[in-house]
Amino acid sequence: MPWTLTTSLDDFRAQAGGLLAAHPAENTVLLTVTDRLAARGPHYYGDGAPVFGWWRREPDGPVEGVFLQTPPFVPRLGVMPAEAAAELAADLAGARAGFTALTGVSGGVAAVRAFGVAWGAATGLTGSVRTEERLYRLGELTGPPRPPAGRPRLAGAADRELLVRWFEEFAAEVDISIPDVATVVDDRTAAGQLHLWEDGGRSVAVAGVSAVVAGMSRIGPVYTPRDARGRGYASGVTAAASAAALAGGAGEVLLYTDLANPTSNSIYQQIGYRPVEDCLVLAFDV
Repeated sequence: MPWTLTTSLDDFRAQAGGLLAAHPAENTVLLTVTDRLAARGPHYYGDGAPVFGWWRREPDGPVEGVFLQTPPFVPRLGVMPAEAAAELAADLAGARAGFTALTGVSGGVAAVRAFGVAWGAATGLTGSVRTEERLYRLGELTGPPRPPAGRPRLAGAADRELLVRWFEEFAAEVDISIPDVATVVDDRTAAGQLHLWEDGGRSVAVAGVSAVVAGMSRIGPVYTPRDARGRGYASGVTAAASAAALAGGAGEVLLYTDLANPTSNSIYQQIGYRPVEDCLVLAFDV
């Protein structure tokens, strides 16, 4: 059964919603992206039209694979077997839905690797690992073993200039694109999703938390400016944001870390996070 592709968010949710909700951790990015698109419109992440897809092994069988792409970002693979990932790469390489200039793909390791092999076979283009990530799920939340000085608070409108600068610094540091940073900051501040850590009356770190979707909420971004690092502020603000997610009704609280950063992988485990799966971002030569 070939993949079904659509630009309709409503159709995607109707067809794939059951699989998304059944695996909220592995589909966390797709759940939060579709939630924001539903709330803010199809061009929230950029000018290009989002594309969604689902895969069935048999025509009348259940949906077993899902993906989406919100340009300018690369496609994000959700739960799917390796054979579905390979079929998706072959379909997209055949120029379905205008994917001829695909620059990369992201998602769980097995699916991304299968996609990369099939993409290379179809296009002759090889993929290189851009980022290796680990998805964590919160077990029992505990305070940082060495509590930092200061306290958490919700960000407000008066923090806008600082938050815009921090989001831009974060994006540059981890080499990602955040279209229209000011709008993202405004929306997330208004929704009560940005938590600051203050020490001595000065804001020193931020942690975001997503809205609860399918019982899941995800922490991110977490950012401490360079001149405030090494004092435990990231642990403190992440614990505060995690507590807020639980209080907001999340049954699962998740976050991603860069495996190249041993500090973040250590501090999140110290406050109760446990590994779920490893993920990859592949870049293709174009």
